[in-house]
Amino acid sequence: MADLARAEVLDLFQRRRRAWLAGDARGYLDLWAEDMVIELPSHPEPIRGKAAYAALVERSFLHMKPVSWEFHRLAIDGDHVLSEWTISGERREAGRIVSWRGMSICRLEGGLIQEWREYWDPGSLRR
Repeated sequence: MADLARAEVLDLFQRRRRAWLAGDARGYLDLWAEDMVIELPSHPEPIRGKAAYAALVERSFLHMKPVSWEFHRLAIDGDHVLSEWTISGERREAGRIVSWRGMSICRLEGGLIQEWREYWDPGSLRR
């Protein structure tokens, strides 16, 4: 387990946010390892592999226009990063803004996201 440099972490998180806000699925997915794993409260099972995650990202962009993504806190523990954030998006079919606040923990390896796990209330997307 190597300690991550704060500048490296900030750069990756800023590139991720910029790609998401631009609706740039390719740029967004370039930050993930091929054999990545992501766990989301809205999915009963982990999503394994960049190809499976790409399908979710592309569907998400079809249904929601990204509006904002604010990182409130970033903490580094070895090769793991904990972050608290708020995301907002506009539902394309209704033109309504939805926001949700959450926490995540990720593991970075070779400058890419290898593992990601999020904690947030899925009900906040239905309100």
